[in-house]
Amino acid sequence: MRRLISTGSPFEKTAGYSRAVVDGEWCFVSGTTGYDYATMTMPESVEEQTRNCLATIRAALAEGGFAMEDVVRAHYYVTDRAYVDLVFPILGETFGGIRPAATMIVCQLNKPEMKIEIEVTAKKRDS
Repeated sequence: MRRLISTGSPFEKTAGYSRAVVDGEWCFVSGTTGYDYATMTMPESVEEQTRNCLATIRAALAEGGFAMEDVVRAHYYVTDRAYVDLVFPILGETFGGIRPAATMIVCQLNKPEMKIEIEVTAKKRDS
């Protein structure tokens, strides 16, 4: 059974995507930037953006019946190499015990205020 998860972000409708798609035992979470969707504001620091990304991802997974511990793959995109050492400890707080397969790429993102984007894939753990 396929189910679409939305954060209510206006970007989802405009760009034609879902925050996450649940398909059976899998949950695919779209690239998530650091917006605070309650206020539609973007924090200045990459650290706060990272925390917002993870909070949005955590909420999307929970809505789909998953937990962060179910994450098996993570892609991290940062806009500056200097951000790598700033976000690693924050990512480690969340994923240090989970240890998903992960990739970090330095690249440009869609808008200049975006400093990080995180995408994850989760699979239900055996009970």
